Amino acid sequence: MSKKKPQRSGRLRILVIHGPNLNLLGSREPEIYGSFSLAKINRLIKSESGFLKADVTFKQSNHEGELVDLIGTARNKYDGIVINPAAYTHTSIALRDAILACGIPAVEVHLSNIYGREEFRRESLTAPVCVGQVSGFGEMSYLLGLRGLVEKLKKS
Repeated sequence: MSKKKPQRSGRLRILVIHGPNLNLLGSREPEIYGSFSLAKINRLIKSESGFLKADVTFKQSNHEGELVDLIGTARNKYDGIVINPAAYTHTSIALRDAILACGIPAVEVHLSNIYGREEFRRESLTAPVCVGQVSGFGEMSYLLGLRGLVEKLKKS
């Protein structure tokens, strides 16, 4: 899917993108999304990235165009992307096209099992252009997605 880029300091550079309303984690529908705040999830990811010898950068936005811009500039800065597109998973052709065009591997993650929820949440427009998808494991979805992405990048 992509050409291998030289790595700074020998560590993989991963962009973690949190989509709309994920800034409300911990207080927004905890019965679906869990009680962890976004800050706590980021701390877990940061800790895991240390074991994986990867550097992570976190971005969150509620705005589709800003997310598209983040993905578009990622190709020159990062080796891979872990993305939770949240509600844009089901609606954004623009995010799908940005992931495809950026030329670096991405893994889609979701806290909830999107396939066990409302009918409109069961289709992902973005997953088909990602190297993998993890959903339904709460905050562990991010860690599993990060592990899978790092392993895939190491093998490429």
